[in-house]
Amino acid sequence: MLAIAGGKGGVGKTTTALGLSAALDTPVVAADADPDMPNLHALAGVDRDPTLTDLDGDEVEAVVQSHPDESGVGVLPAPHIGDADSVDRSLARLAASSRRVVVDCPAGAGPDAAAPLRTADATLLVSTLCAPALRDAAKTAAMARTLDAPPCGVVLTGTRSAPAPVVDLLGCPVVASIPPADAPILADDGVRAAYRRLADDLGEDIS
Repeated sequence: MLAIAGGKGGVGKTTTALGLSAALDTPVVAADADPDMPNLHALAGVDRDPTLTDLDGDEVEAVVQSHPDESGVGVLPAPHIGDADSVDRSLARLAASSRRVVVDCPAGAGPDAAAPLRTADATLLVSTLCAPALRDAAKTAAMARTLDAPPCGVVLTGTRSAPAPVVDLLGCPVVASIPPADAPILADDGVRAAYRRLADDLGEDIS
């Protein structure tokens, strides 16, 4: 399970979770673990229900919705507020499934953000190049290491550059720079190519 995490909202975590999932060659489940800002389902164009926490009492294949445009991508929308008690169990059940899993994490360093990191094998950080977002990403990186989901790299969004100081700050390589694009971002050829390169580079690291 790969956690897509960052210190601030609006830096491109959800876009990266879905863009990477669509670029992988094998079936993958993209799950939203953010009940406060549930937007993976909207970006993917699927229904709001069933959600991640419905896995607590059902099989994965019975709950996952198929992405309408990406045949290999299953989508699990975010839990509803109030369902947080079963998030850990649902994530554990998802991690035990046979499909690759990419989880869109809540922003920040609170308990909601920690939940998917406790289950994930590794973390892919996402940030813009602005200083506040990078500082918060560094806090997320530290939390991921503490929870045994160490960062495998950082994706910088809205840029074509990969400054060396980012590597020093976050302690992991810049594995992708996603160019600026107008909405819908994932329809942009340059953006899709960047996520394909990222998928090729990560390869079997996504379990």
